[in-house]
Amino acid sequence: MEKHLNFLIESLGCKVNYYEGESIANTLESRGYKFFDKNQDSSPDIVIINTCAVTKTSVSKDRKYISSARRKYPNAVIAVMGCYANFGYEEISSKLGADIVIGTQHRDKLVDLIEEYLSKHETIVLKDEEKERKYENLSLKYFHEHTRAYVKIQDGCNNFCSYCLIPFVRGRSRSRAKEDIIKEINDLVKNGYKEVVLTGIDMSSYGLDNYQNYTFSSLIEDICINCKDLYRLRISSIEESRIDEKFIELLQKYDVIANHLHIPLQSGSKKIEELMRRKYNPEAFISKIKKIREVRPDIALSTDIIVGFPQEDENDFLDTFNFAKEIKFSKIHVFPYSPREGTIAARLSGQISPSIKKERVNKLIGLSNELAQEYDSLFKGKELDFLFETEEDGYFVGHSSNFLEVKVTSCEDLRGQIRKVIYK
Repeated sequence: MEKHLNFLIESLGCKVNYYEGESIANTLESRGYKFFDKNQDSSPDIVIINTCAVTKTSVSKDRKYISSARRKYPNAVIAVMGCYANFGYEEISSKLGADIVIGTQHRDKLVDLIEEYLSKHETIVLKDEEKERKYENLSLKYFHEHTRAYVKIQDGCNNFCSYCLIPFVRGRSRSRAKEDIIKEINDLVKNGYKEVVLTGIDMSSYGLDNYQNYTFSSLIEDICINCKDLYRLRISSIEESRIDEKFIELLQKYDVIANHLHIPLQSGSKKIEELMRRKYNPEAFISKIKKIREVRPDIALSTDIIVGFPQEDENDFLDTFNFAKEIKFSKIHVFPYSPREGTIAARLSGQISPSIKKERVNKLIGLSNELAQEYDSLFKGKELDFLFETEEDGYFVGHSSNFLEVKVTSCEDLRGQIRKVIYK
């Protein structure tokens, strides 16, 4: 078979999906396929869509994108994978017109499945197996559109929060071999990447399935020790319950760890936390934040909050609002609760009206903007190191260790470069 066909990959949703899509792109190119340039007039021969199912809105976007791709590229091979494909495979193949459908398994076989379809032109639907899953050994050496590299260290989740489908569609938590992670980071650094972002579905549970007395903190320490040429290590998200004393020590010892942590809260109300089946309480959360700030006083701390969860009354919302204000997050990502069929929360009494959800979302967004400005003001006029990643509208865009953003003009291409800039 001639390998002059080109392919387009669209990863919807989280950074894990993006990593998986890029891994498949690496494999396709290694076999002679060409990455499709969206600016050209022709159409791709293969379209791969990695779907998300974290909310109803996510699934709606999945459906629209698949339908649009089928209409826009009628002659292309359409391959769909990911969380929505895990349970929506019949709709995706019969109604939306996909040629290949897999869920959150078999991604390492996708290129072989594409070649099988190109040979036989018969629809392929592979359902996820119910038996215990192993970590799929996806890997890559480069990304197509970023100077910041993502490295997936873990898949699945054991938490079973009452509002979330992810453990059902991704399976239980399973960790990638630490040797593979360290090798991939060093390969990416050799290929010019200065910042690596660790990502996973519940990556702070890393090691609990594979290693005795080897935790997420142990992995961070091994990366700091064994990836000496890495400029910056960013942690995409960590649960408060997984922040142990060793992790605090690492924050103090290694400057390579970015001065920014994203710690999901979801609610500051003890009642709602329990209904959500979260693994911590507000008192423990505050205690951990204080310990972090003792070793990193100017660290940026962002979070996720869900508003309008079933039975959330005005006092519960005020508890969350005041809690977030007390913590002084640098940014709050706010989400209105979205019922997901098959979850415990969707069956709870006391569902909140859309109008109340909207009002509470707007209040928290307003607080987030205030806190962001307050944090931002701490660095005005200071000289910081910025790693420049993209070019937008004639400006080069870069981020500092604590995720402050600058846009500058330059005759030199700054992408992938580190420069000292006075923050304004």
